[in-house]
Amino acid sequence: MAQTNLSVRVNELDKKNFELFCNEAGMNVSVAINMFIKTVLRERRLPFEIKIDPFYSKSNIEYLEKIVSDIKTGKAKFEEHDLIEDDDK
Repeated sequence: MAQTNLSVRVNELDKKNFELFCNEAGMNVSVAINMFIKTVLRERRLPFEIKIDPFYSKSNIEYLEKIVSDIKTGKAKFEEHDLIEDDDK
């Protein structure tokens, strides 16, 4: 089967660390990338879960920005209180 080149841009430090990982695992970068591609094609999915941190969701950022705005304009009131000690420790 014909071979072709695949060119990708990555952070220089990430590339070096990935090469080190591959060498420690007994393979080269080309083998690792080919394993990834074959797994994606065979399973028709990425071979890992991709999650998005809900903290950075648009709705949460808007909520946090409103709180900050309320604090700056004096709409939000905060009261000082003593620290609560945990007696179970």
